[in-house]
Parts: sequence; C-alpha cells; structure tokens
Amino acid sequence: MMRPVALAILVAAPWSLWAKLSPLAPPPDWSRLEDFHESITRDEFVDQLDRVFAPGGAWREWIEIRDDRAVVRTGSKPLELRFAAGVKKPAPRFWKARGEFAPTPGKPLAGVHIALDPGHLGGRWSRLEERWFRIGKSKPVVEGDLTLSVARLLAARLREAGARVTLTRSGSDPATPLRPSKLAGEAASSLREKNLPATPVAIAKEAERLFYRAAEIRARASRLNSKTRPDLVLCLHFNAEPWGNPDRPVLTEKNHIHFLVTGAWSAEELAFEDQRFDMLRKLLGGTHSEETAVTLRLADSMNRATGLAPFVYRGSNAVAIAGRNDIWARNLLANRLFDCPVVYAEPYVMNSREVHARIQAGDYEGTRMVAGRKRPSIFREYADSLAEGLIAYYGGR
Repeated sequence: MMRPVALAILVAAPWSLWAKLSPLAPPPDWSRLEDFHESITRDEFVDQLDRVFAPGGAWREWIEIRDDRAVVRTGSKPLELRFAAGVKKPAPRFWKARGEFAPTPGKPLAGVHIALDPGHLGGRWSRLEERWFRIGKSKPVVEGDLTLSVARLLAARLREAGARVTLTRSGSDPATPLRPSKLAGEAASSLREKNLPATPVAIAKEAERLFYRAAEIRARASRLNSKTRPDLVLCLHFNAEPWGNPDRPVLTEKNHIHFLVTGAWSAEELAFEDQRFDMLRKLLGGTHSEETAVTLRLADSMNRATGLAPFVYRGSNAVAIAGRNDIWARNLLANRLFDCPVVYAEPYVMNSREVHARIQAGDYEGTRMVAGRKRPSIFREYADSLAEGLIAYYGGR
C-alpha cells in the first residue's frame, strides 16, 4: 500500500514569474543541487523542512513531495531531486564533522579549521551601521570593535589547542569593494519591492543598509566558501535592546544570551528564488546536526561562565532547537550563505548597565571589581567560554 503523498498546490503560472531575487543576490545555479540526488530519504527531507528549515508548512507552495522525489519550483524549469531508497549517497561537502578528525594528545582541536566572523564593521563605519552609541564622555560602544577584540583573543586560545583559525576580517575595513554610492539602483529596486517610496533620502539610506547588511556579508561568505573552506564558522556578536538616540542612549537592566543556527524560513522569504536555493543547499548539505551539536556545547559553556538569562523569541521568525530556550533556528543572511556549519553567538546586551560598565573597564587579566563584583574582562569571558566549549566538543571525539 502506498503511503499518503504530500502535494503542494501548484499555481498555474509560468515558472519565470517566480524568479524574484533578494537584493544583491546572484541568480542561483540550480544544477549544483543535482549532486545531492539520493543523499537523503523522503522522510528525512520532510522532517527537516517541517521541524527546522520551513516550519508551519512554509515550503508547500514551492516544493512538491512525491514518493521518490521532490519537485522544486525555480525561475526556469522545475528541479527534481531524487530521494534515497536504500543506501544513501554521501552529500558533497568540504567541511569535516567532529568524528572525522583523528585525536591528537594535548591538542584537542588539532586538524580543525575554524573561521571566526567578527560581526559588523568597526572604526569609521560603525555609525553608518548604527551599531554605535556613547554615554556622555565615556568611550563609545562600537559592536564591530568589540567583536574583533573577542575574535583576536579567541583565535589565540584556539590556536594553542591546535586549531587552524581564520578571521573574516582583521580590521575595520569592509571585505566588499562596493560602497553605498554604487548601490543607488539596487536600493531603489529594494524600496519598490517593499512598496516604499523611493525618495532620494530613502534611496541613500537603503543603499547604506545594502552595503553593510548584504554586500559585506556576501563578500565574507564568498571568500570563505571558495577559498578558506573551514569546518565551522563562528559568528561573534553582541546583542542590544533599543537605545534611542545614539548620542543620548537609554541604558537598560536587561541582559541575556542566545545562539542561532540556520533555519526558520517563512513563506514570504521562500518567495525569493535565491532563498529557496539557499535553504535547500543548507538542508541537503547536512550542516544542521553538526551545528546543533557544537552549539549545545558552546551554550552550556557560556551559560556557566556568564549566568545570563536566555533571550526567548516570541514571534514566528525563529524555532527553538533541541528543546532549549537559548538555541534557535533563524534565517539570517549571515548564517545561510556559508556552506559549512555556522554558529551565531548573541551574548550580552551592549546597552545594559552592567555590560556598559564592563565594556568601559576594557580588557585586563585576572579579575577586577566591575559593576558591583569581581569579574574577568568581558572580552576574555566571551572568548574563554567559547574556547572551552569548542575544546569540549571536538576534544571529546
């Protein structure tokens, strides 16, 4: 007896009508997914869609599930992906999972190539990104500079443990050669897509946003996927609550932590052809299980070190992972573009009173009395707790 078949309702319209792309996204090369034929079973494919990548049936308008294959709507002819019926073929990938590294005594990270992505840009670019604020005459709080400080400390710890470490940036300069002045046309198109007026002021603002939120992230991912090819990307960020005017910011008592892995595409996001392609590339690439496993270790390590409460998503743009309230799947450009497992760390609220005091204290060895009690440098607490989590994960192989 045949199993019930889950069918998408296909709208009677030319395939080309659905070739809508995200800003600055190149048309996807769907032929790349043909290497994944018979690498996943039907049940595994549907489970990954429903549980992680496109929950709530977000995928059903774009993917038809048959007994032996999935039919994916593209901007040209449909892509048919054959499911594995018996022994699965290995999915092509350049990265290695934990169990594929030979243990080396005294070097728990030997052979592991880890890329650190210090989030945002620092220096003169930070105000453009709106990841900058200042209290009175105190030192400005610049997320891009903070994440780079953490990345440098973390890289040293990881190298001591035997890892090969690459940073997506070593300074404040962008990886992309594009600048906002060159993105006016793309900005106008982006505003029209969102049904917003394309005034000169709006175009200039949107061009800035596309520069740091699209062009910069795409440039980093392109370099890592084509040249660096790490086993893991660790995206380093600091969180924030709304602070209002950056020249007169509002401090808060809130302080929290969470981690992100790739997933939770919405139906609206999957209407973009490049995002359908990116979702399937991540699903078929088999990164989710590795992302989840390493994130569990990182979250446990950092929770012990910081004692921070988890940040809990209340909307539909994220899905809780592994029954945790501090690990979420979410669709971000900064985690979906990398071809290997990606972990996105979001600890500390930059404009909380406690974190602001710790940032003002700067980096130092040992502990000092800061914000009412003895604490290590916030930069070393961040870096050391992540290093310990990675050593525990890979060292346990």
